[in-house]
Amino acid sequence: MIDKAVAAQLKADGWSLVEATGFIQLVGPLWERNVDGVHEYALPTVDKHHNRRGLVQGGVLMTFADRTCGMTARYVTGKQTMATIQLDVHFVEAGQIGDILISRPRVVRATRSLIFINTEVTVGKRCIVTANGVFKILRAE
Repeated sequence: MIDKAVAAQLKADGWSLVEATGFIQLVGPLWERNVDGVHEYALPTVDKHHNRRGLVQGGVLMTFADRTCGMTARYVTGKQTMATIQLDVHFVEAGQIGDILISRPRVVRATRSLIFINTEVTVGKRCIVTANGVFKILRAE
């Protein structure tokens, strides 16, 4: 469970909770805000995010990068139905439990059917993860 003081500080800094269901609800809660047209996402890490070494689990970092890139791709294109078709993740440094992870995805290129996007997951000024993703726009069913 996220610390109430952390949640209060995030709200004071302009963050709002992301509505989520399914798997991502188990990972989160995720937070989002828009600063000068740039979508930013936060994930405060807590004990449930730890690996056997007591650090933030790599799968949490990959999930966070994937989800935030996909959300940004949807916002930028206005298309709601997408699928990740490729995600390259590089672990740069370990995340510590208690860190607030930040992702600021950037669209590199958008075509009629593909969105190329990248992000860095940071803690303060430290880069924890870099990720490059390709998302396929799916037809609405």
